[in-house]
Amino acid sequence: MNDTRRDSLTRRDLVKLTAGGVALSMLGPLAPLSAAQPADTSDLFSVRKIPNNPFRKQLLGKHHHAGVDCLLYLMGAGGLKFYRSRKKDPLSSRRGMIAANDVVLIKVNAIWKYRGCTNSDVVRGLIQAVLEHPDGFTGEVVIIENGQGTGSLECANRSQYPDDSIHANAKHSHHSFTYVVDNLIADPRVSYYLLDPLNATFIDPSDHSTDGYRTFEDVSYPCFTTAGGRRVELQQGIWTGSRYSRKLKLINVPVLKHHDVGGSEVTAALKHVYGILSIPWDDEERWDYLHYAGLGETCGKMMASVRTPVLNIIDAIWVSHKALSGYPSSATRRINRLAASQDPVALDYWALKQILYPIDKNPRHHPDFEGIRAWLEPARDLINARGGLWKPGRGLRANLATTDEARMRVLSYSAKRFLEDVRQVRQAA
Repeated sequence: MNDTRRDSLTRRDLVKLTAGGVALSMLGPLAPLSAAQPADTSDLFSVRKIPNNPFRKQLLGKHHHAGVDCLLYLMGAGGLKFYRSRKKDPLSSRRGMIAANDVVLIKVNAIWKYRGCTNSDVVRGLIQAVLEHPDGFTGEVVIIENGQGTGSLECANRSQYPDDSIHANAKHSHHSFTYVVDNLIADPRVSYYLLDPLNATFIDPSDHSTDGYRTFEDVSYPCFTTAGGRRVELQQGIWTGSRYSRKLKLINVPVLKHHDVGGSEVTAALKHVYGILSIPWDDEERWDYLHYAGLGETCGKMMASVRTPVLNIIDAIWVSHKALSGYPSSATRRINRLAASQDPVALDYWALKQILYPIDKNPRHHPDFEGIRAWLEPARDLINARGGLWKPGRGLRANLATTDEARMRVLSYSAKRFLEDVRQVRQAA
């Protein structure tokens, strides 16, 4: 495993940012991702030492999250650009991920609350980054979740909690996903959609108006119309009225945590897409296969054949290492890290081994534990059998999914150091 760390900037690498007038580079020269062919390694990006208060309005700008900003620059330094644009800068290239007119779905975990759901501060920073596309963002951002009947984007779930009050996983506990969208971002280009009410509604391929689910093999995927009037059909793209547009991107943002004993054991990038399909609760045998016995195949199909996330970001600000629900607080640990990759298999393997397992050395959380290998390896094999992750036209630059650490290139940077870099560069400007 190649772990590259450089916590200082070189003057020759400094470049002016178009938005804030800040000049910075994350790392020295690296072997960039090839523009013409897939890489031999899976690139992973790790941000550590994110401050407890990640927002630095005067330094970074409104709604900018220090960890998210650091991550995007780190990815850019490694050759994975966040923005698809003719402009060439630390975050942009013609082969980047997010185009100015894309519909960007951000999949969060909102079945739970407290520290069992995705950190909404991270989501807030990610939304802001999309909105600041250098070409002017004309698309739409939609937070989505299917809580299988118990989801709450208000973070007011009652199941396994003492009350139904709002408890977001954020610096301020009232900053639920809906609050972030309605009160903080407050931009017509940003909305949310809870998929739970659609679970029992199945539609045929010719139906482009009903919000519901379609089946693909033995899994399913949502089709719905956004607040901005765009018709999302997850597998095919955006229905324009006569054809499909590819202007649809999925960003997968799971919270890293314990899940159960004897099931998946953990929740990370792969398990998180389970919160997209509709689960047949009335068919116990089918539910058991999708959820546990065939979990690797289920997640692999969602990743490879329904919609491959253009980016998977593991939220390890708070890690709930002892409880699926993220409650009580004694079952959680503040880690203040983010990790990302286009390869969900490599990301899960690395994050479990390097972040979750070291917290309390629970052997069931190690990626080599038999109960985890039982779904991680089948997911890897199915993804690779269906062509892997190389789809440059959709911003996907990874190749074959891997659990081999020798095929992982890990780039790491400190968010604390990133803030100091920004501060020094601004003072020198």
